[in-house]
Amino acid sequence: MNKLVRFDPFAEINALQDQFFGDSWVRPLRNVSLPTTDVYTDNNQLIVEAHLPNFAEKDVDIEIENGCLVVQAERHETEQDKSKKYVVRESSSSFYRRIQLPERADSEKIEAHLDDGVLKVTIPLTPLSEPKKISVKSAKK
Repeated sequence: MNKLVRFDPFAEINALQDQFFGDSWVRPLRNVSLPTTDVYTDNNQLIVEAHLPNFAEKDVDIEIENGCLVVQAERHETEQDKSKKYVVRESSSSFYRRIQLPERADSEKIEAHLDDGVLKVTIPLTPLSEPKKISVKSAKK
């Protein structure tokens, strides 16, 4: 028994379009949890909090580069066990954030602390100048 199959001239184009513009490239990342970063102001300070579980202080690098705060963290683990089927098992994790700092950021007084897997970077902000009041006078005397 022969079945008639409807020919769709655009089927291959649609498949390519789904491949390039669909979310299929995201699917492998759906179960990966990316570290969150919170950026907010509090009492003339810009606060950047990055959640970095399992990172140590030695794994974190913070720099000021071209008016941006650059936070990088990278850790590598190597495990050797000759009793198992593998000799060396390696894993690594990395984190990178680049945040544009406002002009009034005081980059000389930045502090950073890593406690319980949360990196907190405090950037003092110089206070905004008060508006200058200009009195209005009559040009006639």
